[in-house]
Amino acid sequence: MKSHFRHVALIGKYQAAGSSSPALSSRRALEDIAHFLHAQGCDVAFEAATARNMGITGHATLDVPGIGAHCDLGLVVGGDGTMLGIGRQLASHNVPLIGINQGRLGFITDIPLDGYESILLPMLGGEYEEDQRSLMQARVMRDGLCVFDALAMNDVVVNRGATSGMVELRVEVDGHFVANQRADGLIIASPTGSTAYALSAGGPLLHPSLPGWVLVPIAPHTLSNRPIVLADASEIAIEVVAGRDASANFDMQSLASLLHGDRIVVSRSEHHMHFLHPRGWSYFDTLRRKLHWNEGVA
Repeated sequence: MKSHFRHVALIGKYQAAGSSSPALSSRRALEDIAHFLHAQGCDVAFEAATARNMGITGHATLDVPGIGAHCDLGLVVGGDGTMLGIGRQLASHNVPLIGINQGRLGFITDIPLDGYESILLPMLGGEYEEDQRSLMQARVMRDGLCVFDALAMNDVVVNRGATSGMVELRVEVDGHFVANQRADGLIIASPTGSTAYALSAGGPLLHPSLPGWVLVPIAPHTLSNRPIVLADASEIAIEVVAGRDASANFDMQSLASLLHGDRIVVSRSEHHMHFLHPRGWSYFDTLRRKLHWNEGVA
């Protein structure tokens, strides 16, 4: 079968690189997948950092801009964190991504590593479901100047310091004052991120097709401060009013230290992540499997 995709980039999880057993297993998996793709007629390039950190040689490599310029598919082998990391970098290039799950939960890396060939083969032939996810553009403003900016797919989280008490945060939506919240922190989550930290903090699940965000307080001082769903066309601003050692996390992969008076401004990005799933994929199947719904039901 001739592949629908000509040039495929392979991206892997390499934080555990070295001679350890997990890293060796990851390298073998990536090399096996590369051979499989070659057999389907694909040109394959490893993402440069993946190849370097995993000790993979003898294959073509490309950096992220090179993948964006030359590849028509990215195949990510790892967990959701690996997908989030590379997905944000490739979002502006509109390269579709397929995830092979080598992590634990795998809400967006949904092909199991065991037996991936039977699922991936028809997808390479053009049989797949397309799924676009919105991104958040977040900026830290200090004295009117942007001192930090980042993309986030899951969430933007403002947290108190590890050894300090609550923070007080002023919340505005589209320039309108909403409330001052005293809490351990505040989460702005996308529908994709509604299954992550926001869910643990008591937020609702949002279907990924919804053009919305959820604003979730973390351990609020006032129990009437509840999660609220907002339109993702809104601009949300969070100002640090009080509290020591506060910080802002973006997908838990980028971090900014905050001062009193700093404003974290979140708006919808012009970029999207473009995922491909196996034919017949359903968001509800994913929820049922990953959240263990219906287990023990006859």
